[in-house]
Amino acid sequence: MPVCQGENMLESCPALDNLAPWLAIAPAMRDFQGKKGQQALLHGHPELRVPRVLAIGLGAREDLTTDDIRTAVATGVQRARELGLESILLLEPQLATLPGGRERLVEESVYAACLALYKYDLKKPAKDAPAAPQWLAVAFEGDFVPDGGQQAARRGERAAEAVCLARRLDNTPSNLLSPALLAEEAQKLAARAGLQCTVLDEKDLAEAGMNCLLAVGQGSARPPRLIVLEHAPAGHEQEKPLVLVGKGITFDTGGICLKPAANMHAMKGDMSGAAAVLATLVACAGDELPRRVVGIMACAENMPGGNAMRPGDVVRAASGDTVEIQNTDAEGRLALCDALDYAQKQWTPAAVVDIATLTGACAVALGTQVAGLFCDDDALAEHIRAAGAVGGENYWPLPLWKGYEDNLKSEVADICHMGPREGGAIHAALFLKHFVREGVRWAHLDIAGVDWATKKTALCPVGSTGFGARTLLELARGGV
Repeated sequence: MPVCQGENMLESCPALDNLAPWLAIAPAMRDFQGKKGQQALLHGHPELRVPRVLAIGLGAREDLTTDDIRTAVATGVQRARELGLESILLLEPQLATLPGGRERLVEESVYAACLALYKYDLKKPAKDAPAAPQWLAVAFEGDFVPDGGQQAARRGERAAEAVCLARRLDNTPSNLLSPALLAEEAQKLAARAGLQCTVLDEKDLAEAGMNCLLAVGQGSARPPRLIVLEHAPAGHEQEKPLVLVGKGITFDTGGICLKPAANMHAMKGDMSGAAAVLATLVACAGDELPRRVVGIMACAENMPGGNAMRPGDVVRAASGDTVEIQNTDAEGRLALCDALDYAQKQWTPAAVVDIATLTGACAVALGTQVAGLFCDDDALAEHIRAAGAVGGENYWPLPLWKGYEDNLKSEVADICHMGPREGGAIHAALFLKHFVREGVRWAHLDIAGVDWATKKTALCPVGSTGFGARTLLELARGGV
């Protein structure tokens, strides 16, 4: 159970008097102070109804955040797995004053518990590996509406499932998840969830004039795909949809402009945006969300084959604009520009939000704890930041600086796909904005830097973080 610093465990949770009265004389109680991250495993007689209690320190109550709650719950669940425990009882740490109150506490506790148990590997199962806990109960003092608690628990569970699905897709080795295989996975998930699914293959892309997306994938033996999912429940089929567009580069070598070998293995995760979009649409269906949501995933493999695009090539985008390619490692924006055009031709969107591991420049600017947000619509930008804050995904606004548009001028084409190194994330966003029509509400999320964890935490092992899936789900839930 989570305990604030300097507070008596029994006094802060009276239920313990009945469940574990032996705590009053447990010697280890004297050493536990409730400092942030501190743990104490307290043992009673094994035949008792509650034979052991794991106390997790939250730190000072006045400094407490929802992130602290998630981390404490995740830490406790992981410790329970190490101990081989099958069931966990989480007692309310008297935190109903958090935003959202008790229902919010249930939602985030379930969310954190599920994330804590996520792992991805392709190893043979270890014979002595402990089983993960199978049952979690959250118990409260006093009156609490069970229906509200159940609903909150399911919300947290579906949000965690979305993040874990995004992580699984990102972490899957590229030889096991090409654009075509990702399309097959999307079709299977859509069939189970009741989503509409359309897949455009290379012939369809050529007919639609999506030459930028085709250019990205033309160096690979595994051709690109555009995957489209739609959640349109009865009665909402004709409303303007929220359209989510994700970059799905299933592996990025950099193409002819080859990346350095060091850490290139992590480029299997250059499809984080598409994974977040796919996971969000599946979760929307699970929520039975009463609104229309469309997800578009622009998927390709960027390889340096004999047919690969070259620096200096000029291709015609689906919009009709000619695009000069200067660096083949700036491929994500080429895939997205055709997907953005497709979104606006097929629907009249309520809003379009694209998400991509787009630029190393954004990671250099903002580091590994906050993503870049480009949006001239203040209301939409605030909705996105608020949606991210629900699950601990943070965004910082960066400018769509009009003065930099001249840096994208080309001598041979309508637009050059990149500008100078300085302000690289802004130039990439301005390139995408070029393909957004006047009056369309649009935001660009650059999640480079936050999509991959190099150190494990209680909520995420090394590998994909699934960043963005919770944001997009909460954005859809919020009715933007």
